[in-house]
Amino acid sequence: MSEQPLLEYIDVYKSFGDNHVLRGVDLTVERGSVTTIIGRSGIGKSVLLKHAVGLLQPDRGEIRFEGRNMLELHQAERKELKKKFSYMFQQMALFSSMTTYENIALPLVEGTKLKRDQIHQRVMDIIDKLDIGDVAEMYPSQLSGGMSKRVALARALIDEPEVVFFDEPTTGLDPIRKSTVHHMIARYQKMFQFTAVMVSHDIPEVFEVSNKVALLENGRIVFSGTPEEIMSCENEVVCRFINGREESPVHAAG
Repeated sequence: MSEQPLLEYIDVYKSFGDNHVLRGVDLTVERGSVTTIIGRSGIGKSVLLKHAVGLLQPDRGEIRFEGRNMLELHQAERKELKKKFSYMFQQMALFSSMTTYENIALPLVEGTKLKRDQIHQRVMDIIDKLDIGDVAEMYPSQLSGGMSKRVALARALIDEPEVVFFDEPTTGLDPIRKSTVHHMIARYQKMFQFTAVMVSHDIPEVFEVSNKVALLENGRIVFSGTPEEIMSCENEVVCRFINGREESPVHAAG
């Protein structure tokens, strides 16, 4: 018997007024994997991520973590579950008035009862592992785009999550720095042993660091498989997207 998926979307629907964004999404995420969700701009990829972390609730369907329907958990159980998740926002959301050190420490300061020296040890440990000690006392405005991404990743990992969600982690970067960020995520995913779920437009570059690729189109997952499988897939919708040929755009959210 195959191992139970860590995270499952089962027949998930979501609308915003007359805008039907998700129309029966089915998707599984395996523990310890890098799963990348691709699709046209505005198709609902970010909406899909936000359901898993509880920022949005589905109109219909289930989202399961380790086999348990997250929507049926009691408030205290949901609070504990959220501690297993971390979310790296598209614009990183670093606080401009805080140094790199303070930004990274924030989740521990606000979300735990650790003592000051314990927090300091945790922060310095991850700063060392991600090799960002040179910018520990700098502010976000003083950082390059690539370094800002690394600081945001350090903050996402500081409370040792089981799952990290990446919403367009290479937005605003040039092709070389995009590749650097992709391989940084892959490297630290192996180092810290978290499960990664990523939304990306970087085709086919992101395939190099992904175990599974899922294509969202018209509110459904129309393909889910390995990077090798999607590159050899003969499905017309998949081929059109991979080769950069789009039909008239469908306006959706996220």
